Amino acid sequence: MSNLERLPKEAVCGGTAGIALAPARELLTGREVQLGPRNTVVTRTLPHRDRRMVGAWCFLDHYGPEDITGTPGMRVPPHPHTGLQTVSWLVEGDVLHRDSLGHEQLIRPGQLNLMTAGDGISHSEESPPAAGPILHGVQLWVALPDASRAVGPAFVHHPDLPVLRLGGSPGGPADGGSAGGGSAGGGSVTVIMGSLGDAESPARTYSPLVAAEVTLRSAGVVELPLRADFEYAALALTGAVEVAELTLEPGPLLYLGTGRTALALRAVGDPPASPAGPVGPAAQVLLLGGEPFDEQIIMWWNFVGRSHDEIVRMRTEWIAESERFGAVHGYAGDRLPAPPMPATPLKPRPRTR
Repeated sequence: MSNLERLPKEAVCGGTAGIALAPARELLTGREVQLGPRNTVVTRTLPHRDRRMVGAWCFLDHYGPEDITGTPGMRVPPHPHTGLQTVSWLVEGDVLHRDSLGHEQLIRPGQLNLMTAGDGISHSEESPPAAGPILHGVQLWVALPDASRAVGPAFVHHPDLPVLRLGGSPGGPADGGSAGGGSAGGGSVTVIMGSLGDAESPARTYSPLVAAEVTLRSAGVVELPLRADFEYAALALTGAVEVAELTLEPGPLLYLGTGRTALALRAVGDPPASPAGPVGPAAQVLLLGGEPFDEQIIMWWNFVGRSHDEIVRMRTEWIAESERFGAVHGYAGDRLPAPPMPATPLKPRPRTR
C-alpha cells in the first residue's frame, strides 16, 4: 500500500536513542489518513510523533472493517518503493497485488504478501472484481538495514504460515503450544514474520524481528513467549483485549518497550453467541517486535533512504519513469504522481519526541 498523502512529511527514524530499555506502556493514538479521493481511510500509528519505530517496523496502517459493497473498494495505483519490505496482512476480504517484476497475486486472510523493494520496485493494490463485501487489514513496512537496502527487488506469497496453539485458562497462563493447527480453547498465534516460541515463519527477514496475529477464542488468559532484547508493540484488530493491565481496543498502538520475557493477553468479553455456539474470535491482536534498529533512516512518501538528497534522486527517477522502478502491467489506471518535496530541507529528529 502507498502513502497517498498529497503533502507527505519527511521523518527521521531509527537509532538507539529513546528506546525504552525496560518494559513500557505507552498508548500511541493514530491519525486518520485518506488513501486517495473517495478511497479507503486508514489509521496510521507508525511513524508516530512520539514513537517512530518498533524494531525495524517503521510504518503501520490499519484499515477497516469497511463495507465496500457497491464501491471500487481499494484502488492504489502503481507507485514506487525503495529501502524497505512491504507486509500485507488481511483480517477479512481480499486484495490483488501486481508489481513491476510481473507478479499478480491475490491475498486472502491468513496469507502473507511480502515484497522486498531493495533498490527499487513499483506495485499496485486493488480489490478484485469478485471481492467480498468487507475489507479489513493492515499494511506494514520494514526498514532494511544499510547492508541490505540495495538488494534486488523480490516478491513472495506465503499461503501457509505456522500457527502456535495456545491453551487458555480462566486466570492463569497458557499451557504451552506448538506449531501447526489452531485451537478452539484459549486461542492461536499465526506467525507472520520471524519466530515466536517454537513456530517460525518462512518469510525472509533482514534484521531480527517478529510479527504475529493472536486470535483469542474466549475470555481466558493466554501467555506469549517474548525475547527480552526485543522491543514490542500490540494493536487490537477486533474486539477488546487486556494487555499489560490496559484494555486495548482497535485504534491506538500500545508500545511495550523491552525487557519482557512473556506477555499475558485476555479477551474482554466472549465471542458473539448463536444457537450453534460462539461465532468468531473474541479478539484479534497484532503483535510486532524486533531488535532495536540502530540506524537512522529518512522516510518520505514511499521511500526509505539515508539522506535528503537521496530521497530527491528517488523522486526524480520515478517522475522520469526510470528503469529502476520498472512498470506495472494490468492496472486500469495511471501511475501515482509524486507529490512535491517539502519547501525546507530535512531537520533531523530523535527517535522519540
